[in-house]
Amino acid sequence: MAQLPNDAPVLLRNVSDGKRAEDGRFAVQAIDLVKDYGHGENLVHALRHVDIGFERGRFSAIMGPSGSGKSTLMHTLAGLDSVTSGRVFLGGDEITGLKDNELTVLRRSKIGFIFQSFNLLPMFTAEQNILMPLTLAGGKPDREWYSRLVETLGIADRLKHRPSELSGGQQQRVAIARALITRPQVVFADEPTGNLDSASSAEVLSFLKQSVKELGQTIVMVTHDAVAASYSDRAIVFADGRIVADVDHPEAEQMSDLLMRERKLAIRDSIMPRHGVEQSQIGGVGSALGVAASSGRHAMPGSNSGMHY
Repeated sequence: MAQLPNDAPVLLRNVSDGKRAEDGRFAVQAIDLVKDYGHGENLVHALRHVDIGFERGRFSAIMGPSGSGKSTLMHTLAGLDSVTSGRVFLGGDEITGLKDNELTVLRRSKIGFIFQSFNLLPMFTAEQNILMPLTLAGGKPDREWYSRLVETLGIADRLKHRPSELSGGQQQRVAIARALITRPQVVFADEPTGNLDSASSAEVLSFLKQSVKELGQTIVMVTHDAVAASYSDRAIVFADGRIVADVDHPEAEQMSDLLMRERKLAIRDSIMPRHGVEQSQIGGVGSALGVAASSGRHAMPGSNSGMHY
């Protein structure tokens, strides 16, 4: 697999030291990532020249309105979808251009997944579900790591139960253990609390945070929930296939305000094009939506604040 170039651009907050791309700090990174769907009048720009990296040992959230590109970003970073152009690196190895069978092997050993719908096999016990990635790969579990996982996630007394005998929160904790059993370089969580009540959601999010702090894992979570994002170390807000905000130590109210702003802008943009329209023309619509005519949507990597957009 190709190695990360020394001159790879890094557009992360105030990062100007290009060596960060090669010092092992990034678990996964995208460089100038473009993803288009369709052709001609039906062409959709899902990702527009995205530069982003996620550091090892951190809990990051990707947020945005429906259709913003957040799920597309996760799918391309995980090798679940191809890219139109640009490069994706897992650690220092490039995964863009790998064949399907190579991606399958890579995902099995280096990437963990947590889904909204749990995706547990109903005929198997919690323990069997947790060990399934190793079973499929023909590997043997590291019993010390396995014990640490189930103890940390609070499911040591539920290992012989089948999914139907577990609560929603317990099922998601089993799914988290399954994602972590291979000690992946990065875990992608796609709306992991989407099917849970508020109490179970808080429980699962706490365990995700704990897996980062105590187990040294790297988690990238896609969510539309501002409260869920507040559990993360860093939150990225997406709109129109671009990063429009990058927030360290996000708070729920702060993220809710950002999402509301992006939804209002999306409504405004559906009424009239964003480019080539006079300020006076936009003003009336913007005022009606509570959005300034000059919205300053794009991230400003040179800013010294914890949040920029």
